[in-house]
Amino acid sequence: MSIDMHRQRREQLRWILLLALNHARPYGCVEIVLQATAQGVYPDATALEIRRELDYLEDRQLITLEKAPHGTWHAELTRIGVDIAEYTIECDPGIARPVKYWSA
Repeated sequence: MSIDMHRQRREQLRWILLLALNHARPYGCVEIVLQATAQGVYPDATALEIRRELDYLEDRQLITLEKAPHGTWHAELTRIGVDIAEYTIECDPGIARPVKYWSA
């Protein structure tokens, strides 16, 4: 895979994770469900890859992560994450959010 394909995959995974968490509101979701969701698009998506992108989204304050001592991660959208998923605010580079084509 070229560098651009790796970047495209990372950014697409971030968008998939945001959408999955938006659908899981208000409870959030554990990482294994998020990985299964991502594997619907990228069948070879790994747990490490999902955790890496969840960390990225947490650093951008789009999600909160609860990292349990037994190893399971639980994620929930923040207010900003909801706004990104619902297209109510601009999305900075780094997330492959499609252009809103249905607006007037």
